[in-house]
Amino acid sequence: MGMNIFQNIPNDLPEELVSILAESDSIKIERIISDGHASPKGFWYDQEQDEWIVLLSGSAILTVADERVELNPGDPLLISAHQRHRVESTSSTEKTIWLAVFFN
Repeated sequence: MGMNIFQNIPNDLPEELVSILAESDSIKIERIISDGHASPKGFWYDQEQDEWIVLLSGSAILTVADERVELNPGDPLLISAHQRHRVESTSSTEKTIWLAVFFN
């Protein structure tokens, strides 16, 4: 039996909390919880796999290939493999919960 996406969330999150919900050779599904977190200054993700995310709660601002993207609950985003991206900010007033699916 799986866990509830909205349960078992610590009050104090010094770093983002990443939980792997399912994984195989070709796909990985994660729950990511942010609490005012952002990518370190000057850091860019450059991943081997495509990443599809949907924001379940909170809010986030990303830069994807030099384009600013604002996400609110229910907003999905597809980030292609090797597409430079970073998290500029996440909500500091509520937990931001992401569902991320990495695939080939």
